[in-house]
Amino acid sequence: MINKELLSDLLSIAVSTGGDFAEVFAEREHITRVNYVSGKVESIRDQVISGVGIRAFCGTKTYYASTSDTSREGLFSCAAAVAGAVGEGNGKRNISLTPDVVVNRQQIKHYPDDVPTKEKADILRVACSAASAVDEKIVQVEGSYLDTDRSILVANTEGLCREDRKIRTRLAVSAVASDGNENQSGFFGPGGGVGVEFFDTVTPKSIGERAAKQALTNLGAVYCPAGTMTVAIENGFGGVIFHEACGHSLEATSVGIGASQMAGKLGQQIANPKVTAIDDGTIVGGWGSFNIDDEGTPSTRNVLIENGVLKSYMIDRLGSRRMGMPMTGSGRRENYTYEPTSRMTNTFIANGPDKNEDIIASMEYGLYAKEMGGGSVNPLTGEFNFSVKEGYIVRNGKICEAVRGAALIGTGAEILQDIDMVGQNLATGQGMCGSASGSVPTDVGQPLIRVKKITVGGR
Repeated sequence: MINKELLSDLLSIAVSTGGDFAEVFAEREHITRVNYVSGKVESIRDQVISGVGIRAFCGTKTYYASTSDTSREGLFSCAAAVAGAVGEGNGKRNISLTPDVVVNRQQIKHYPDDVPTKEKADILRVACSAASAVDEKIVQVEGSYLDTDRSILVANTEGLCREDRKIRTRLAVSAVASDGNENQSGFFGPGGGVGVEFFDTVTPKSIGERAAKQALTNLGAVYCPAGTMTVAIENGFGGVIFHEACGHSLEATSVGIGASQMAGKLGQQIANPKVTAIDDGTIVGGWGSFNIDDEGTPSTRNVLIENGVLKSYMIDRLGSRRMGMPMTGSGRRENYTYEPTSRMTNTFIANGPDKNEDIIASMEYGLYAKEMGGGSVNPLTGEFNFSVKEGYIVRNGKICEAVRGAALIGTGAEILQDIDMVGQNLATGQGMCGSASGSVPTDVGQPLIRVKKITVGGR
């Protein structure tokens, strides 16, 4: 995207006024979105994001500028803006770059740009039609198809010069069921770090039907009772509760400045011994996977918690400087307009020792959270609040009536200790995670787990 000589010049300018490190990040991303509303394809949008971000360090202070003007003049102006923010002077130095071959873990069969837009629209139409056909009570269906083809280049004053390309594909359907008096919704939105071949294994029809069936379940559900109870949280997107309640507290963005409940706890027992949690950006086909992060660091399999003991954090370059610890391939950003920060990739609780059937059978009374929704968390305190999209009451070891309006309330430190059973059906779910460096694709996951006690909000 930018030749080596120009990259060297830009880096030299960026550190010419006293910076001790500089980095150039270049990006070109092609995004295709297709939206379906009210029985028809409503819009098809092709978008290209292209630009450059330049960053300089002075110790743990950072200076950042970005531009969509990738002409030589535009790039020099961007580098000069960073240098001017750092200080004054003209101490240019020669920067020698060594282009490096990046190990490519992707296995793409059908690149999105090779597939006609009409075929993508047909995939979406099949999914939404399948949702509508499930039951006459399905009164509204909306859907979206997304694919992205993102190429990046990272160069820095340490001599690093690496390029990478990442493909992602996703399909999401939301359905509304009505009995004439009230409406309830359902949603399913799987995706992966793969091409359009994703739909060879996860069919559009099954995606639409799952969203519709969830809406119908919620329509017939009663309100969830409130109180402290035992809760079993199902696999897949159930892992969002670890992602939000604990994962953000393990990112250097908060740990590095002491604004995390997990700061200073390496080597300590912070969870039940049955809990092992991993952030792994190397998983082939993972929604949150990549070959190198947005700082040029190779992705890693990072064991965060092992048998309940805190083993590691997720660390970007700035966090590495603050904490005196190695980078873990966690530096991510939405696009070139954002400065990177430490972020999760594919984050999950690993399979445990318990049989899934024993988890439900062990519950005299409680809640089975089959599908989790969104929530919020304070990384400093670990306090969280999550909605349950699909839930059921458990009585005497049996899953009984469906309930709605449930929310799980607690703190990350408490829930880690109170997870007392971990099953063996690990699966992941896909989402977008928002933080200081924008919105990035992340996988969440876990097997079925049991939390012995947690506050359930309801009626």
